[in-house]
Amino acid sequence: MWREIEPEARHQIGVDGYKVVAYSFGSGPETIFCLNGGPGLPCDYLRDAHSCLIDKGYRVVAFDQLGTGASDRPTSPALWTIGRYVEETETVRKALGLGKVHMLGHSWGGWLAIDYALTYPQNLQTLILEDTVADMPHLITELERLRAALGPETVAMMQKHEAQGTYDHPEYLAAITILNYRHVCRLPEWPAPVRRSLNDWNLGPYGTMQGPNEFLYIGNLKDWNRIPDLPRIAVPTLITTGEHDELTPACALKMKLAISNAELKVFANASHMPFYENPADYYPALIDFLSRHRRN
Repeated sequence: MWREIEPEARHQIGVDGYKVVAYSFGSGPETIFCLNGGPGLPCDYLRDAHSCLIDKGYRVVAFDQLGTGASDRPTSPALWTIGRYVEETETVRKALGLGKVHMLGHSWGGWLAIDYALTYPQNLQTLILEDTVADMPHLITELERLRAALGPETVAMMQKHEAQGTYDHPEYLAAITILNYRHVCRLPEWPAPVRRSLNDWNLGPYGTMQGPNEFLYIGNLKDWNRIPDLPRIAVPTLITTGEHDELTPACALKMKLAISNAELKVFANASHMPFYENPADYYPALIDFLSRHRRN
């Protein structure tokens, strides 16, 4: 089960002339390399949910992506592309001498992990795609379905504000808040690491790449679709999702059907953060997958 653990080491790594900060836990022979969601979020929420895997003999590494947390925060929108983040991820892996890793990507970190896996397949031992998608246009249709559950009047109100760009209007924010508690984290009080990440959100990368909130994709990734390329992923792959996830089980199934060596776990009573919402089911599933794919 998760708990907050102080990192054993903190590393400063040069990336594109900027400083990126990485955190390392444990000293096991195999590394779980965590790519957190956002974009624009510090890694706290994902790091603190997985550092406990040191108890199973793994080294766990996470980093604040450029623009977030303790890393430098440049403001040029030209930096906020998935291709640049892939190269940043590889720079961190090489700088820390991680070798082949169990790459764990959550949400936006899953999109990043997919592009990394297609670019640097030789560096992966396994791939773990959590609460993520590989087909953004398909996701957008799924989000329309989730939004529709609020009722036609509320949907019309949201569309009006989106057309006007008034994303900060109280009635629009109220609708987004309802969706967040249904499909992002269903706990009545969100865990401290989640609140810490959200309170330090850099909306520059987020707005450029995704959009103004979790339920409107208008950024530079809105047409991103890697489903045709997923058959090239050959490493053992675990796909996880919550039954109420904003990045829906239908999106997860589409990935599973495209990756030959993939398995899919759907967690009950959870949405976008099963590691906090349903830890009793989440951790055994993850640990079982990892244990079956240790190096001999």
